[in-house]
Amino acid sequence: MKEYATDMRTAMADTLTELCGDDRRILWLDSDLMASSGMNKFKAAFPERTVNCGIQEANMLGVAAGLSEEGFFPFVHSFGAFASRRIADQIFVSGIYAKQNICIVGSDPGISAGPNGGTHISLEDIGILRSLPGTVILEPCDPVQLKSLLRQIAQKSGIFYLRLMRKSKDQFYPDGTEFSMGKASLLRDGTDLSIITCGTVCVKEALKAAETLEAEGIRTRIVDMFTIKPLDRDAVLQAASETKAVITLENHNILNGLGSAVAEVLAESRISVPFKRLGAPDTAGEVGTADYLLNKFSMDAPAVAAAARELLS
Repeated sequence: MKEYATDMRTAMADTLTELCGDDRRILWLDSDLMASSGMNKFKAAFPERTVNCGIQEANMLGVAAGLSEEGFFPFVHSFGAFASRRIADQIFVSGIYAKQNICIVGSDPGISAGPNGGTHISLEDIGILRSLPGTVILEPCDPVQLKSLLRQIAQKSGIFYLRLMRKSKDQFYPDGTEFSMGKASLLRDGTDLSIITCGTVCVKEALKAAETLEAEGIRTRIVDMFTIKPLDRDAVLQAASETKAVITLENHNILNGLGSAVAEVLAESRISVPFKRLGAPDTAGEVGTADYLLNKFSMDAPAVAAAARELLS
Protein backbone atom coordinates (compact mmCIF):
# COMPACT_ATOMS: atom_id res chain seq x y z
CA MET A 1 0.00 0.00 0.00
CA LYS A 2 1.18 3.52 -0.77
CA GLU A 3 -0.27 7.01 -1.09
CA TYR A 4 -1.85 8.07 -4.37
CA ALA A 5 -1.16 11.49 -5.88
CA THR A 6 -4.74 12.64 -5.29
CA ASP A 7 -7.63 11.57 -3.12
CA MET A 8 -10.65 9.59 -4.30
CA ARG A 9 -12.92 12.57 -4.90
CA THR A 10 -10.28 14.30 -7.02
CA ALA A 11 -9.80 11.12 -9.03
CA MET A 12 -13.57 11.02 -9.58
CA ALA A 13 -13.68 14.66 -10.69
CA ASP A 14 -10.76 14.15 -13.07
CA THR A 15 -12.27 11.03 -14.59
CA LEU A 16 -15.76 12.42 -15.07
CA THR A 17 -14.36 15.66 -16.51
CA GLU A 18 -12.38 13.60 -19.00
CA LEU A 19 -15.37 11.39 -19.86
CA CYS A 20 -17.71 14.32 -20.28
CA GLY A 21 -15.49 15.70 -23.03
CA ASP A 22 -16.46 12.73 -25.20
CA ASP A 23 -19.84 11.84 -23.70
CA ARG A 24 -22.21 14.78 -23.53
CA ARG A 25 -24.84 12.66 -21.73
CA ILE A 26 -22.94 12.87 -18.42
CA LEU A 27 -24.31 15.29 -15.82
CA TRP A 28 -23.44 15.91 -12.16
CA LEU A 29 -26.19 16.55 -9.60
CA ASP A 30 -25.24 17.44 -6.04
CA SER A 31 -27.09 18.08 -2.79
CA ASP A 32 -25.30 21.31 -1.83
CA LEU A 33 -22.05 19.37 -1.35
CA MET A 34 -19.94 20.50 -4.32
CA ALA A 35 -16.90 21.26 -2.18
CA SER A 36 -17.30 18.03 -0.21
CA SER A 37 -17.65 15.94 -3.36
CA GLY A 38 -14.64 17.63 -4.94
CA MET A 39 -16.57 18.30 -8.14
CA ASN A 40 -15.90 22.04 -8.47
CA LYS A 41 -13.36 21.19 -11.17
CA PHE A 42 -16.09 19.46 -13.15
CA LYS A 43 -18.40 22.45 -12.61
CA ALA A 44 -15.73 24.84 -13.86
CA ALA A 45 -15.29 22.79 -17.04
CA PHE A 46 -18.98 22.02 -17.59
CA PRO A 47 -21.17 24.53 -15.70
CA GLU A 48 -24.13 23.72 -17.92
CA ARG A 49 -23.88 20.05 -16.93
CA THR A 50 -23.74 20.66 -13.18
CA VAL A 51 -26.86 21.07 -11.03
CA ASN A 52 -26.87 21.90 -7.32
CA CYS A 53 -30.23 20.53 -6.22
CA GLY A 54 -29.82 21.69 -2.63
CA ILE A 55 -30.37 19.61 0.48
CA GLN A 56 -33.35 17.74 -0.96
CA GLU A 57 -32.04 14.36 -1.99
CA ALA A 58 -35.39 12.79 -2.91
CA ASN A 59 -36.11 15.64 -5.30
CA MET A 60 -32.58 15.32 -6.70
CA LEU A 61 -33.23 11.69 -7.62
CA GLY A 62 -36.47 12.73 -9.32
CA VAL A 63 -34.62 15.39 -11.31
CA ALA A 64 -32.02 12.78 -12.29
CA ALA A 65 -34.76 10.40 -13.44
CA GLY A 66 -36.31 13.11 -15.61
CA LEU A 67 -32.95 13.95 -17.14
CA SER A 68 -32.30 10.26 -17.80
CA GLU A 69 -35.65 10.04 -19.58
CA GLU A 70 -34.39 12.81 -21.88
CA GLY A 71 -31.28 10.81 -22.76
CA PHE A 72 -28.77 12.05 -20.20
CA PHE A 73 -26.73 9.94 -17.76
CA PRO A 74 -26.83 11.73 -14.39
CA PHE A 75 -24.37 11.08 -11.56
CA VAL A 76 -25.93 12.18 -8.27
CA HIS A 77 -24.16 12.65 -4.94
CA SER A 78 -24.85 12.89 -1.25
CA PHE A 79 -23.45 11.32 1.87
CA GLY A 80 -24.17 7.59 1.96
CA ALA A 81 -26.97 7.75 4.52
CA PHE A 82 -28.89 10.32 2.49
CA ALA A 83 -28.15 8.70 -0.87
CA SER A 84 -29.76 5.45 0.28
CA ARG A 85 -32.07 5.49 3.32
CA ARG A 86 -33.58 8.88 2.58
CA ILE A 87 -34.36 8.26 -1.10
CA ALA A 88 -35.04 4.53 -1.30
CA ASP A 89 -38.55 4.94 -2.68
CA GLN A 90 -37.45 7.45 -5.31
CA ILE A 91 -34.65 5.13 -6.39
CA PHE A 92 -37.17 2.34 -6.89
CA VAL A 93 -40.10 4.20 -8.45
CA SER A 94 -38.39 6.98 -10.43
CA GLY A 95 -35.21 5.08 -11.23
CA ILE A 96 -35.61 1.31 -11.33
CA TYR A 97 -39.30 0.96 -12.15
CA ALA A 98 -39.04 3.66 -14.82
CA LYS A 99 -35.97 1.95 -16.32
CA GLN A 100 -33.68 4.97 -16.06
CA ASN A 101 -29.87 5.24 -16.09
CA ILE A 102 -28.46 6.86 -12.94
CA CYS A 103 -25.28 6.48 -10.92
CA ILE A 104 -25.77 7.30 -7.23
CA VAL A 105 -22.58 8.22 -5.38
CA GLY A 106 -22.87 7.72 -1.61
CA SER A 107 -19.81 9.21 0.03
CA ASP A 108 -18.20 8.44 3.39
CA PRO A 109 -20.05 5.14 3.84
CA GLY A 110 -20.21 3.20 7.08
CA ILE A 111 -18.08 4.22 10.03
CA SER A 112 -16.09 6.76 8.01
CA ALA A 113 -18.81 9.34 8.74
CA GLY A 114 -18.41 8.76 12.49
CA PRO A 115 -17.37 12.30 13.51
CA ASN A 116 -20.67 13.56 12.01
CA GLY A 117 -22.70 11.29 14.26
CA GLY A 118 -25.02 8.33 14.04
CA THR A 119 -27.46 10.02 11.66
CA HIS A 120 -24.75 10.28 9.01
CA ILE A 121 -23.41 6.74 9.35
CA SER A 122 -24.72 4.44 6.61
CA LEU A 123 -24.50 0.91 7.96
CA GLU A 124 -27.60 -0.08 5.99
CA ASP A 125 -27.06 1.35 2.51
CA ILE A 126 -25.81 -1.85 0.87
CA GLY A 127 -28.73 -3.77 2.38
CA ILE A 128 -31.25 -1.25 1.08
CA LEU A 129 -29.83 -1.06 -2.44
CA ARG A 130 -29.12 -4.79 -2.57
CA SER A 131 -32.82 -5.47 -1.96
CA LEU A 132 -33.89 -3.31 -4.90
CA PRO A 133 -34.11 -5.17 -8.24
CA GLY A 134 -31.41 -4.79 -10.85
CA THR A 135 -29.11 -2.50 -8.92
CA VAL A 136 -25.32 -2.68 -9.26
CA ILE A 137 -23.43 -1.95 -6.02
CA LEU A 138 -19.76 -1.02 -6.14
CA GLU A 139 -17.20 -0.11 -3.49
CA PRO A 140 -13.76 0.73 -4.91
CA CYS A 141 -10.86 0.68 -2.49
CA ASP A 142 -8.52 3.16 -4.19
CA PRO A 143 -8.41 5.84 -6.90
CA VAL A 144 -7.02 3.41 -9.49
CA GLN A 145 -10.00 1.09 -9.09
CA LEU A 146 -12.43 4.01 -8.94
CA LYS A 147 -11.26 5.39 -12.28
CA SER A 148 -11.65 2.03 -13.98
CA LEU A 149 -15.16 1.55 -12.60
CA LEU A 150 -16.33 5.05 -13.53
CA ARG A 151 -15.30 4.47 -17.14
CA GLN A 152 -17.29 1.22 -17.19
CA ILE A 153 -20.37 2.75 -15.58
CA ALA A 154 -20.50 5.44 -18.26
CA GLN A 155 -20.73 2.72 -20.93
CA LYS A 156 -23.55 0.80 -19.27
CA SER A 157 -27.20 1.33 -18.37
CA GLY A 158 -29.22 0.88 -15.21
CA ILE A 159 -29.03 2.00 -11.59
CA PHE A 160 -25.59 2.04 -9.96
CA TYR A 161 -24.71 2.71 -6.33
CA LEU A 162 -21.08 3.67 -5.71
CA ARG A 163 -19.71 3.87 -2.16
CA LEU A 164 -16.95 6.50 -2.10
CA MET A 165 -14.30 7.27 0.51
CA ARG A 166 -13.88 10.92 -0.49
CA LYS A 167 -10.59 11.86 1.15
CA SER A 168 -8.67 8.59 1.01
CA LYS A 169 -5.34 8.56 -0.83
CA ASP A 170 -4.56 4.93 -0.03
CA GLN A 171 -3.42 3.05 -3.13
CA PHE A 172 -3.51 -0.75 -3.25
CA TYR A 173 -3.19 -1.36 -7.01
CA PRO A 174 -0.57 -0.20 -9.54
CA ASP A 175 -1.43 2.75 -11.75
CA GLY A 176 -3.32 1.74 -14.86
CA THR A 177 -4.75 -1.50 -13.45
CA GLU A 178 -8.08 -2.33 -15.05
CA PHE A 179 -10.93 -4.20 -13.39
CA SER A 180 -13.98 -6.04 -14.68
CA MET A 181 -17.22 -5.05 -13.01
CA GLY A 182 -18.75 -8.17 -11.47
CA LYS A 183 -15.41 -9.98 -11.14
CA ALA A 184 -13.50 -9.95 -7.86
CA SER A 185 -9.81 -9.07 -7.72
CA LEU A 186 -7.25 -11.24 -5.93
CA LEU A 187 -5.31 -8.73 -3.86
CA ARG A 188 -3.21 -11.31 -2.03
CA ASP A 189 -2.96 -15.08 -2.40
CA GLY A 190 -2.90 -17.67 0.34
CA THR A 191 -3.94 -21.24 1.09
CA ASP A 192 -5.00 -21.24 4.75
CA LEU A 193 -7.61 -18.51 5.06
CA SER A 194 -9.67 -16.30 2.75
CA ILE A 195 -10.77 -12.79 3.71
CA ILE A 196 -13.44 -11.51 1.33
CA THR A 197 -13.72 -7.75 1.69
CA CYS A 198 -14.12 -4.46 -0.17
CA GLY A 199 -13.56 -0.74 0.17
CA THR A 200 -10.71 1.34 1.54
CA VAL A 201 -11.42 0.89 5.24
CA CYS A 202 -11.71 -2.88 5.26
CA VAL A 203 -9.11 -3.69 2.60
CA LYS A 204 -6.56 -1.83 4.72
CA GLU A 205 -7.52 -3.74 7.87
CA ALA A 206 -7.52 -7.06 6.01
CA LEU A 207 -4.00 -6.44 4.73
CA LYS A 208 -2.79 -5.56 8.23
CA ALA A 209 -4.35 -8.73 9.61
CA ALA A 210 -2.78 -10.79 6.82
CA GLU A 211 0.67 -9.50 7.73
CA THR A 212 0.13 -10.42 11.39
CA LEU A 213 -1.12 -13.88 10.45
CA GLU A 214 1.74 -14.42 8.00
CA ALA A 215 4.19 -14.00 10.87
CA GLU A 216 2.34 -16.84 12.60
CA GLY A 217 2.54 -19.08 9.54
CA ILE A 218 -1.04 -18.51 8.41
CA ARG A 219 -1.15 -17.78 4.68
CA THR A 220 -4.05 -15.45 3.98
CA ARG A 221 -5.85 -14.83 0.71
CA ILE A 222 -7.55 -11.45 0.30
CA VAL A 223 -10.38 -11.31 -2.22
CA ASP A 224 -11.38 -7.74 -3.13
CA MET A 225 -15.12 -8.06 -3.84
CA PHE A 226 -15.49 -4.50 -5.12
CA THR A 227 -18.69 -5.47 -6.94
CA ILE A 228 -21.05 -6.40 -4.12
CA LYS A 229 -23.98 -6.89 -6.46
CA PRO A 230 -23.90 -8.84 -8.69
CA LEU A 231 -21.57 -10.93 -6.55
CA ASP A 232 -18.76 -12.95 -8.11
CA ARG A 233 -19.98 -16.39 -7.05
CA ASP A 234 -17.04 -18.16 -8.68
CA ALA A 235 -14.55 -16.22 -6.56
CA VAL A 236 -16.47 -17.17 -3.40
CA LEU A 237 -16.60 -20.85 -4.32
CA GLN A 238 -12.93 -20.88 -5.27
CA ALA A 239 -11.95 -19.29 -1.96
CA ALA A 240 -14.08 -21.77 -0.02
CA SER A 241 -12.65 -24.79 -1.85
CA GLU A 242 -9.00 -23.72 -1.88
CA THR A 243 -8.62 -22.40 1.69
CA LYS A 244 -9.56 -23.79 5.09
CA ALA A 245 -11.80 -20.96 6.33
CA VAL A 246 -13.56 -17.85 5.04
CA ILE A 247 -14.08 -14.48 6.72
CA THR A 248 -16.02 -11.56 5.31
CA LEU A 249 -15.10 -8.05 6.44
CA GLU A 250 -17.31 -5.09 5.54
CA ASN A 251 -17.81 -1.47 6.52
CA HIS A 252 -21.53 -2.13 6.95
CA ASN A 253 -24.03 -3.97 9.09
CA ILE A 254 -23.37 -7.71 8.86
CA LEU A 255 -27.07 -8.12 7.99
CA ASN A 256 -27.87 -8.06 4.25
CA GLY A 257 -24.45 -6.84 3.21
CA LEU A 258 -21.38 -8.50 1.73
CA GLY A 259 -21.26 -11.16 4.44
CA SER A 260 -24.87 -12.14 3.86
CA ALA A 261 -24.30 -12.32 0.10
CA VAL A 262 -21.31 -14.63 0.57
CA ALA A 263 -23.20 -16.77 3.12
CA GLU A 264 -26.05 -17.22 0.63
CA VAL A 265 -23.62 -18.51 -2.01
CA LEU A 266 -22.00 -20.95 0.42
CA ALA A 267 -25.35 -22.24 1.72
CA GLU A 268 -26.97 -22.63 -1.68
CA SER A 269 -23.86 -24.43 -3.00
CA ARG A 270 -23.90 -26.75 0.02
CA ILE A 271 -20.30 -25.96 0.86
CA SER A 272 -19.28 -26.59 4.45
CA VAL A 273 -16.39 -24.37 5.49
CA PRO A 274 -15.63 -22.51 8.74
CA PHE A 275 -17.12 -19.08 8.10
CA LYS A 276 -17.55 -15.80 9.96
CA ARG A 277 -18.96 -12.39 9.10
CA LEU A 278 -17.20 -9.33 10.51
CA GLY A 279 -18.78 -5.89 10.35
CA ALA A 280 -21.04 -3.70 12.43
CA PRO A 281 -23.54 -5.66 14.55
CA ASP A 282 -27.28 -5.06 14.33
CA THR A 283 -27.00 -1.51 15.64
CA ALA A 284 -27.18 2.14 14.69
CA GLY A 285 -24.04 4.20 14.24
CA GLU A 286 -22.66 6.62 16.79
CA VAL A 287 -20.22 9.49 17.07
CA GLY A 288 -16.60 8.37 17.04
CA THR A 289 -13.37 8.25 15.13
CA ALA A 290 -12.79 5.50 12.61
CA ASP A 291 -10.26 3.79 14.87
CA TYR A 292 -12.67 3.85 17.81
CA LEU A 293 -15.57 2.43 15.79
CA LEU A 294 -13.41 -0.20 14.09
CA ASN A 295 -12.36 -1.43 17.50
CA LYS A 296 -15.84 -1.23 19.04
CA PHE A 297 -17.42 -3.18 16.19
CA SER A 298 -14.53 -5.73 16.03
CA MET A 299 -13.66 -4.72 12.48
CA ASP A 300 -10.00 -3.79 12.97
CA ALA A 301 -6.97 -5.91 12.10
CA PRO A 302 -6.54 -7.45 15.58
CA ALA A 303 -10.19 -8.57 15.55
CA VAL A 304 -9.79 -10.05 12.08
CA ALA A 305 -6.66 -11.93 13.13
CA ALA A 306 -8.40 -13.22 16.26
CA ALA A 307 -11.36 -14.44 14.22
CA ALA A 308 -8.97 -16.20 11.84
CA ARG A 309 -7.22 -18.02 14.67
CA GLU A 310 -10.57 -19.11 16.12
CA LEU A 311 -11.84 -20.46 12.80
CA LEU A 312 -8.63 -22.31 12.01
CA SER A 313 -8.41 -23.86 15.49
